[in-house]
Amino acid sequence: MIYDCAIIGGGPAGLNAGLVLGRARRSVALIDNNRPRNAVTHASHGFITRDGVTPAEFRRVAYEEVRRYPSVDHLQTEVVSVGKIESGFEVLDSTGLRVKARKLILATGVKEIFPEIEGFYPLYGKSLSNCPYCDGWELRDQPLVVVSEYPTVFHTAKLLLNWSKDLVVCTNGQAPLLDEQKKQLHSKGIVVMEQPVAAFIGQNGRLEQVRFADGTQVPRTGGFVFPKFVQSAPFVESLGCEKTELGGIRTDESGRTSIPGLYSAGDASYFLPSQLIFAAADGSRTAMGVNMDLTKEDFE
Repeated sequence: MIYDCAIIGGGPAGLNAGLVLGRARRSVALIDNNRPRNAVTHASHGFITRDGVTPAEFRRVAYEEVRRYPSVDHLQTEVVSVGKIESGFEVLDSTGLRVKARKLILATGVKEIFPEIEGFYPLYGKSLSNCPYCDGWELRDQPLVVVSEYPTVFHTAKLLLNWSKDLVVCTNGQAPLLDEQKKQLHSKGIVVMEQPVAAFIGQNGRLEQVRFADGTQVPRTGGFVFPKFVQSAPFVESLGCEKTELGGIRTDESGRTSIPGLYSAGDASYFLPSQLIFAAADGSRTAMGVNMDLTKEDFE
């Protein structure tokens, strides 16, 4: 069997793409390894009618809706490689199963690489986050820490003043801030600490102290740690898609990549902002692009 479209990734982008294509009566293989990046998150926010939903509940409801359409097959497996064939694409999974499809959507998302700081992971998804729009409200008016090694930390610090006026910005031994930017932050009462961060100290998921390499400790009850984002799926690089300046897969307004028949949706394309509502919308947009291209081919 050759599917009209295979979708790799069962996050909001892949699920919404599957929903749209299923409703368009296309045969779809939705391939997902069931390892969502947001599994550590207690609740997802900013998605109208779903504000505060747990990631597990979001996936449960989404799969329930997608499975209503008989032309969508859900394959819970790990993809190891993707290749171009005459009829489109062939996807190989870890068991040796080969899935063929005329079109392929990469909804594989991104992977976060956080700075190696002791005590981070027991607090991540509880009192430490990487998304102000996702968790700023829950941490509002608290003494917060911001850890970032990137030039965007200046913009981030300004943004976070909407949620808390008690901010400590840590550059973790790096120097992403200009002197003028540091002066501006100081003028707003924001403390800048440039020495390396040694550890986050807390218990039961709640941050209590930030310890620096020089022994300094600063009391904080929450904060944001900003990672480097890379493509989640290792086989993405082998496909040779054109990339954006941030490392995302470059697409046009319909989700098409530089490779004919190959599309990308969600975080894998734009990297930021990383939110459910953006990814779901992008999945819908890309699915419409796929259906439009299939329709054109079939008609001609």
